[in-house]
Amino acid sequence: MPNVFNFMPELEPDEMSYLQGIFNNMSDQEAQQFATIYRARRRDPLLILITAAIGFFGVAGVHRFILGSIGMGLLYLFTGGLCFIGTIIDVVNYKRLAFEYNVKEAQQVHAMMMGQYGGTNGYGV
Repeated sequence: MPNVFNFMPELEPDEMSYLQGIFNNMSDQEAQQFATIYRARRRDPLLILITAAIGFFGVAGVHRFILGSIGMGLLYLFTGGLCFIGTIIDVVNYKRLAFEYNVKEAQQVHAMMMGQYGGTNGYGV
């Protein structure tokens, strides 16, 4: 059973504990492949914080576009971050926004890998 810390030490503790549950049924090779794909897809909470803060001084909603919430991004863009209230809430909750996005991406990567391997041992058996 691979340890997620060995593959991705840069993760937040809550994200690391979630991913450890996914790693429990993987071989080291599968865990390495998962880590490579997931690292390319995940969003760093600091990136979300910075882009949400840009909403105060520039274009509101950039962080929502980065998180794949195109509808909310457009709403924030046209309403000035819902008159800055939504932007303030998102600045406070930036870690939760990043965690929810990253969990969704981890589930998609895991499902893709299970479809590729056809099982949990990597050999379709």
